[in-house]
Amino acid sequence: MFGPENAELTVHTKRAGAAAKAGHDLTLLVERWSATVDGDAVTLDADPRSLRVVKGAGGITSLGDEEKAAITRTIDKEVLKGQPIRYADGALTLNGVTRPIDVTWDGTEGRARVKQTDFKIKPYSALFGTLRVADEVEVRVRRIDG
Repeated sequence: MFGPENAELTVHTKRAGAAAKAGHDLTLLVERWSATVDGDAVTLDADPRSLRVVKGAGGITSLGDEEKAAITRTIDKEVLKGQPIRYADGALTLNGVTRPIDVTWDGTEGRARVKQTDFKIKPYSALFGTLRVADEVEVRVRRIDG
């Protein structure tokens, strides 16, 4: 069994668009989740309301606590909308859509790339679309219990 007590689940976004320099590449920590591994079968459930911005790289200015909290609220209300997140049998269910995704796992770290539009999620944009989150995000899980 894996969860926040012995592993870290993070989501990594990149910025895109003509005004990308103004934005930030984000690292989001999923605070409430659990996963089980039984042979080759992996099941993971994550609470979409538990994502928190822990890092913002790049951008014109650094992200303060207020900006991080605003991003977290936007992700909850406009992007994930509280919909359950589940990975099982090689497929991810996100935003009510289930699709197969490739996950790599070496026993210590796992990675998957998720294209938001494949799950009917419109990547966040601002400044009339000149600053936006890239469609593909990377999800990582890393054991921290040794």
